[in-house]
Amino acid sequence: MTDCRNDAEEREFLMERWKLSLERIRQIPDETSVPVAYREYFSETAKYIVKLQEVGGRLKNGVLETADEDELKVLNEAPYRELLSGRYEHSYGNPAYAVQMLGDGYGQMLSCLWAEVQGMVVSVYEERLWDCVIVMELFLEIYRMFEEEELPTKSALRDVLYWYVSDYTDETMEYRIREQVDPSLTFASDLVRNADLTDLRYLYRYGEYVTENERKTAEFLNRLPQEEIDAMAKTYTEGYRIGFVLGNKDLSKKKTVNIRYHLGFERMVRAAILQFEEMGLQPVIYRSAVHVADRNRRGLRTGYSGAIPNKQFDYDHREDTALFLDEDLVQRRLRAMQVAYERHKTEANTHAGPAVIEIFGEKPFTPRANKYAPSFSEKQQKLQVRYDNEAGQITNRYIIGEERSFTIIAYPVPEIGDRFEEIFRETVKINTLDYRKYQRIQQHLIDALDQGSQVHVKGKGENRTDLRIQLHQLENPEKQTNFENCVADVNIPVGEVFTSPVLKGTDGVLHVSSVYLNELNYRNLCLTLKDGMITEYSCTNFGQEAENRKYIEANLLFHHPTLPIGEFAIGTNTTAYVMAQKYQIADKLPILIAEKMGPHFAMGDTCYSWAEDTAVFNPDGKEIIARDNEISLRRKEDPGKAYFGCHTDITIPYDELDYIRVQRADGSEISLIEDGRFVLPGTEELNEAFQE
Repeated sequence: MTDCRNDAEEREFLMERWKLSLERIRQIPDETSVPVAYREYFSETAKYIVKLQEVGGRLKNGVLETADEDELKVLNEAPYRELLSGRYEHSYGNPAYAVQMLGDGYGQMLSCLWAEVQGMVVSVYEERLWDCVIVMELFLEIYRMFEEEELPTKSALRDVLYWYVSDYTDETMEYRIREQVDPSLTFASDLVRNADLTDLRYLYRYGEYVTENERKTAEFLNRLPQEEIDAMAKTYTEGYRIGFVLGNKDLSKKKTVNIRYHLGFERMVRAAILQFEEMGLQPVIYRSAVHVADRNRRGLRTGYSGAIPNKQFDYDHREDTALFLDEDLVQRRLRAMQVAYERHKTEANTHAGPAVIEIFGEKPFTPRANKYAPSFSEKQQKLQVRYDNEAGQITNRYIIGEERSFTIIAYPVPEIGDRFEEIFRETVKINTLDYRKYQRIQQHLIDALDQGSQVHVKGKGENRTDLRIQLHQLENPEKQTNFENCVADVNIPVGEVFTSPVLKGTDGVLHVSSVYLNELNYRNLCLTLKDGMITEYSCTNFGQEAENRKYIEANLLFHHPTLPIGEFAIGTNTTAYVMAQKYQIADKLPILIAEKMGPHFAMGDTCYSWAEDTAVFNPDGKEIIARDNEISLRRKEDPGKAYFGCHTDITIPYDELDYIRVQRADGSEISLIEDGRFVLPGTEELNEAFQE
């Protein structure tokens, strides 16, 4: 095994630690030195570690080159088997089962340890020896505690996890930052560039979980002619480039782009790499995090990823740091982040931002409440919010917000149904709609909106939305506008006009019968806003109101006591809406497309967070002045009070919409949409899709 972070002498020392740890772990299944209640846990976890390291040996001996696909499927599934449906209920990775078998307190911490051990899979495939060693030594340290005459106290067990995270923070943080900005880390990019993509065995080289979605996606892309692949990639890379142009940002100063994608899309990613290189950008492609302190606390995966073996597992462990998070650890990690960015400041300063390929079509996920899953205390919630805020400020100082951009595009995966290929091609068409047509139509909307002081949005039927959005006052309407004419650059596909509303006077109720936000379902989500801030919230996912509130607090408010409305937009992509209805896939579409299919409202930061002082202009030459609100303006005194680190779009579909009306200061109104259809002169063309 090798590790890019260590010179020869350090590697030799690491190898010795690895051998000693593995030799000791091999002995555990035959021992009876821990109490009976814990024996199975340590025995099975030890066997799992040994098998993982044996997989590493097979990889080193060339199994990926010599085995057939069926054998590789077995090799790939084995490390994830305990997470799969039907087995997770009796897996130590499930905090509820761990508590049942090991006791409250012990169960949660040993389940956290199990999750950390499971994360070694990717370290084995990348030959990251150091990452394997520290987890193996952590396991042995905890095992020794249970060999003592008396069981370890829960606080002692907690301390071991705490110091594991704290002691290795410098190394884990430094490597995670480096992964995000340093193009010399080429595990994934080498695979994309050099693998024979017609031989689907390449998918098993990552160590990510591979299902029919990944295999069939790769098979489908392999059947497309190269010009179609290049065109798909061009839509994606040009959107990225145009984002810099429209944002008045200098792309020539940048050297790297972060490409994020799902396994199976390598053929498109290969074409994109070549196109980005023509712009002077090298790819940085990093995997979604596996270490407990680095995992996304929203249960999402940031970076490249394969299939998620069990979304409930990710959801149950999203707040594992609640087991040990405190003020000292927050400060420790922030200092480590600052040092890491300073060490890689040149790479960070020349990093251009992410280019993301999302997927949709997987079976929608509705999490189950697991009362034994770790969750933040009120004090920890405040600590985590502060950490996220200050970490965002550090990142912004090195990857400067006003100088970076992004783009996002989405495609379906085969799980969407038998008409996958048809839906895929329809999605390609939606991603390449004529932006000039939408730019022209959307300008009519903006001209009407700019006459108003408020916008009134009203739901119909069971939709209880009744919301008034306060707009900024234009001092010079000839040269200023409130709304951006979005024509498919950073957010593909085309189809919205958006603004950052004034908070004071933005009042009312926002309600949707069913919506997926950050890959989680909400039923009857209802938010009440007063002066642009959320004051009440509810949903009907769970039988108990307390569980529903906890669900929203963790996954929509992200532990903030409240959030402002950061964006109001009107989606104009009726073609996407009709496609969703035609194929009955509205509940499977990503927010990237769904937000273009009706008015939407984003809770959290504005659309221009960290870049409010950069002038932005519409194609007609008018400057968009609505880049701040009363909260984001606090950045001038204290950035810690200006940003929330989240921006969640909530869309009302056209069929739940009664009207959208612009209200002038004199009390007169302009109708934009009535009964879910566009009525403003110049926008009627958008209704043609409904007739097809």
